[in-house]
Amino acid sequence: MTLVDTPATTTGGPALTQERRLVTAIPGPRSQELMNRKAAAVAAGVGHTLPISVVAAGGGVVVDADGNSLIDLGSGIAVTGVGNSAPRVVEAVSAQLNAFTHTCFTVSPYEGYVAVAEKLNELTPGDHEKRSALFNSGAEAVENAIKIARHYTKKQAVVAFDHAYHGRTNLTMGLTAKNIPYKNGFGPFAPEVYRAPLSYPFRDGGLDGREAAARAITMIEKQIGAENLAAIIIEPIQGEGGFIVPAAGFLPALVEWAQANDVVFIADEVQTGFARTGAWFASEHEGIVPDVIVTAKGIAGGLPLSAVTGRAEIMDSAMAGGLGGTYAGSPIACAAALATIETYEQDGLVERAKEIGSVLIGRLNALRTADPRIGDVRGRGAMVAIELVDPATGAPDAALTNKVAKFAHEHGVILLTCGTYGNVIRFLPPLTISDELLVEGLGVIAEGLKQA
Repeated sequence: MTLVDTPATTTGGPALTQERRLVTAIPGPRSQELMNRKAAAVAAGVGHTLPISVVAAGGGVVVDADGNSLIDLGSGIAVTGVGNSAPRVVEAVSAQLNAFTHTCFTVSPYEGYVAVAEKLNELTPGDHEKRSALFNSGAEAVENAIKIARHYTKKQAVVAFDHAYHGRTNLTMGLTAKNIPYKNGFGPFAPEVYRAPLSYPFRDGGLDGREAAARAITMIEKQIGAENLAAIIIEPIQGEGGFIVPAAGFLPALVEWAQANDVVFIADEVQTGFARTGAWFASEHEGIVPDVIVTAKGIAGGLPLSAVTGRAEIMDSAMAGGLGGTYAGSPIACAAALATIETYEQDGLVERAKEIGSVLIGRLNALRTADPRIGDVRGRGAMVAIELVDPATGAPDAALTNKVAKFAHEHGVILLTCGTYGNVIRFLPPLTISDELLVEGLGVIAEGLKQA
């Protein structure tokens, strides 16, 4: 880290100086001005993690209005995998802006939407015939995946899992497990949504994947009935719920049961998709082929876009006009998505995610060896977490988690927490971050643990 007297350059992209630099305390005076304006103008329910006013970002840093340069270990919650201002994305979006901004695909179609659908059909797991539909947000895509599954099966019930997070709309709040801040006081929620136990190796008492799946399937069969179940929806690695990686065999067993019982298996890859875990999609790590896969976040370099991709017979079951939306598959977002996918491919970012994962897992396991408060290190690729606990009891330690995050923020590192119990620190760096910045950021977290 450097301490300087003058503001940093605010030029984004590759020209942005890749360093942690603190000019003022966090927040600085200019950022505090914006926080005051936010309090007076923005609904209180719209929170923020860091009280800064961002003016530039790229590579592995975010620069605020006071000239502070922070190491980015959050990627806007796994969105900016290709960086915040990837050159191909900037060029493609600029060209599309100069052509047209909107026609509404369901009124007068354009090639970009079709090209994105073709690419998703090609990249997602499985060699079966597929179709895709585009939307704006992850929650919107999840809602449409459920709609499609219900229409196809002529059944209504849906099963989600413990620790799940699927969004903030009414149906997706019902699917989401965590009450505060996502659900409390916002009900009633959509009916025919049920919850099954997840495989959570750190807290499952040695239950293996097949055993955990049998536990979930028994609950589904006894409490809901396969004859009533339209879909199972699950994140291959839980996101907001704590970066929980199910034990090997859990996901394949669920897929096998779903296929045998005419239940649509939906993989919510909103956070895990697009190179994040060291594969194009996290489903690949377990060798599963979802009937339907939901994507968003890393799909378009920061522009709002999401998708539902699935087996042709399932996706085509909805009536013409049953899917869509005014902004769904925006031409600008589609241009960004095509350039983003090209960047993942051409810049070797799937492999880069594996390299980042090696650094994260190695360094964090070394910390864990010396610090029993780190109960677990888990994750894949550039999606890794530590779970902080009371070393005597194993109980979740949310207070320690908050202290470490606060220390990181004050010392120039953007760090996110998660978990049902609020005791998980998650690492989601952009895939464009350098090893030097990544290691420096981890050093700040280590110091935060020591100070706490």
